[in-house]
Amino acid sequence: MENNTAYAIAKTVRVTPRKARLVIDLVRGKTVNEAKAILANTDKAVAPIVLKVVNSAAANAINNFNMNADRLYICEAYANEGIRMKRFMPRAKGSASGLVKRTCHIFVRVAERG
Repeated sequence: MENNTAYAIAKTVRVTPRKARLVIDLVRGKTVNEAKAILANTDKAVAPIVLKVVNSAAANAINNFNMNADRLYICEAYANEGIRMKRFMPRAKGSASGLVKRTCHIFVRVAERG
């Protein structure tokens, strides 16, 4: 972990971690401007959520640590598993089967390329 970094976290996002990782892998290591362009053109439900977290991390870096907006890049990004909501779906003959509705925590850290 570098000294000059800023981060943002979105907790309990109602999307599975596996699906979120597909989008996060597209932008890891890219500059913030490049990541915004990629996420704006990615046709996945989680892309706007990841874009919001990237924008938040960039804003934290600029406002809280006086970093240069043009030199920011995503040095770390991942999606961890959040809570699991357990639900039941009615089935035939009065029985039921279980459903697991997964959530994830999306973490993005940005740093200044130097």
